[in-house]
Amino acid sequence: MDQVVAQQPAEIPLQQKESGYNMLEYISKRVLDLSMVLPLSIITLPIFLYSAYKIKKESPEGSIIFKQQRIGLNGQEFTCYKFRSMHSNSHFDPYTQENDIRIFPYGNLMRKMRIDELPQLWNILKGDMHLVGPRAEWNILVKEYEKKIPHYHQRHCVRPGITGLAQVSYPYGRDLQDTKNKLKYDLLYIQKWSILLELNIILKTIKIVLGKQGV
Repeated sequence: MDQVVAQQPAEIPLQQKESGYNMLEYISKRVLDLSMVLPLSIITLPIFLYSAYKIKKESPEGSIIFKQQRIGLNGQEFTCYKFRSMHSNSHFDPYTQENDIRIFPYGNLMRKMRIDELPQLWNILKGDMHLVGPRAEWNILVKEYEKKIPHYHQRHCVRPGITGLAQVSYPYGRDLQDTKNKLKYDLLYIQKWSILLELNIILKTIKIVLGKQGV
């Protein structure tokens, strides 16, 4: 399965998978989700508490948890939870830039180590997301992407994930072209899904987090 993860899809796959996972695949993913999310919630509790402290210390104004409407299965909106990594009332820019002044120091560390994603464990428990899948994208950006990027809607035939093939294979997206490139990995993941690929992506995510690689 390393070959699938390492592939560099030159074009968006032509044969699209409209229906997402079959029942057996969905149950397999759900069992894997719960078997990992429940222990993770306990293990990472000190990180939750420390992050809450650091966020309030470095950026006192604003909530600890950042809530945003994202697009999930079949294009339905849901509330996605993350640790806030930017100062409140920062200037609007849908893309995060290198050395973005809106991000406070601990927020930058959270992004590099994926700590800001931890509150999405609640989204997984609720059934909004899986541990692995296409990135849950902001509803405002999805409207733009669906107008400008062919086949973009295909990624919504499955639930989004905290991590995914695009996240471990391609740098952080900063513009429309990056989004197009990451879509190729999302569609490749949906087409080639297997439990081994799922585990491979999880292992690569752990390596990225432990190595502090900001992909």
